[in-house]
Parts: sequence; structure tokens; C-alpha cells
Amino acid sequence: MELTWVSIIVLICSGIIVGFINTLAGGGTVISLSVFMYFGIPPLVANGTNRIAIVFQNAAAVTRFHKNRLIDWKKILPFAIPIVLGSLAGAAITGYFSNRWFLYIFAAVVILFGISMIFNPDRYIYERTDLTNRKTTLLQYVIYFFLGVYGGFIHVGIGYFLLAVLVLRNGYNLLNANIIKNVLVLCYVPFSLLIFAIHGNVCWSFGLIHAVGNIIGANLAARLAIKKGASFIRYIVIVLIVVVIFQIFGKFLNQI
Repeated sequence: MELTWVSIIVLICSGIIVGFINTLAGGGTVISLSVFMYFGIPPLVANGTNRIAIVFQNAAAVTRFHKNRLIDWKKILPFAIPIVLGSLAGAAITGYFSNRWFLYIFAAVVILFGISMIFNPDRYIYERTDLTNRKTTLLQYVIYFFLGVYGGFIHVGIGYFLLAVLVLRNGYNLLNANIIKNVLVLCYVPFSLLIFAIHGNVCWSFGLIHAVGNIIGANLAARLAIKKGASFIRYIVIVLIVVVIFQIFGKFLNQI
């Protein structure tokens, strides 16, 4: 796994695409893992290495949102605690379970989420203050804990899970849900990265170079999100969901 000029260029260019996609929606991790494994990094190590770029990518996006005073840190904290705890559990059990069940769950959530965005767009553009102002319930703590487990375990597609819960359960529009999503990912990924690193499942050189591209992509996406708002994000997410659905069907066909 030696770095060459070709691999450096590929890592940075793919990082830009991944950073853009992940900041606005999710699913870019599939590209990252594919690139890492193409260069000979084992799947488990690729899963850990990918988290380096995710940390830098979300740090860039969150910094941009914070500078524009778009982050309500007090509202985010109740979600952050259970998701961090869940990510620690998820990272610890990596390798003990089959990815197939997570693929089924991911497919169902993404498809239902996409259908809802097409046929009921208002809930993604306008906030429901009756939900956003409601106190965090025990059920919500449980939901965010298991989202953390998934994120710590696989992370692929976590953005769609978070957006779905933040919009449909917590009442945020897509812009604010997307901002909170980036903050929550930034909260938990460093902890799961630490666990992967302790077990020697991180390739730092590839991860740090990939992160350069992720930072660029995340900054571009954050600027567009702030400028264009929730309606713009909705259209981008719908396009990305269509792409993800084709990817999922491709995986199913390969398993038949």
C-alpha cells in the first residue's frame, strides 16, 4: 500500500466528491471504501481509515455553519450523548455481524425516505415547531443510541438515517436537519476512529490524504446549503437517493 502520485490524485479527487455528498446528504462512504479497497486496503481497515476523512470533512462543514450562526448547540447536546455512546458499542462489535442485514435495513429506510420526500415535500422544507421545541423523550435517546451503534459499526448511509429521524421525528427542515447531522457525526466519529486505531485498523497516510479532498468538498457543500436552503438540499438528496437505490439493487443482484 505505497502512495504514488496517481493514488494521491485519486484520493484527493474522490475525497472532494465524497465530502460534497456526505455534507449534503450521505452515502459517499461507499465511494471512499471502494477507493481504499482498490488500492489494496482490507475492508476492515478501509472502514477505519475512512473515519479520518469523515472527521476532517465534518469539522470543515460544522465550522462553516458555526460561523454563520446556524448551530443551536443546546438542542444538539441531548442527541449527541446517546449517539456517542452507541458509536462506541458499534465500533467495539465490528466484525461480529454480517453486513447483509444492515443492507436490508438501509435499503428500506432510503427507499421510504425518498418516497416521502417526493410525495410530501413540505415536511422537509418547513419546520414543525411543535416537534422541534418538544423535550427529548426516552424513545429519542434510544433511537439516537442505535443510530450511533450503526454509525460506529458501518457508518455507510448514516446521513440518510439521521436526516430521516431529524425531519420526521424531530420536525426540522432539511437545512437544519443537515446541519445537526454534520454536528452529530463530528461528535461520534472521533471515538469510533480511536477504537479502530487501537486495534490497528487504520491506514493513516491514505486517510489523511483523502481528507484533503473531503475538506474541499465539505466547504463547497456547506456554502451551497447555506445559500440555497432546504429546497435545494431536497433536490440534491432525491438525486443521491436514486443513485443509492441503484447501488443497493446492484448489491442484491450480486448476492443472488
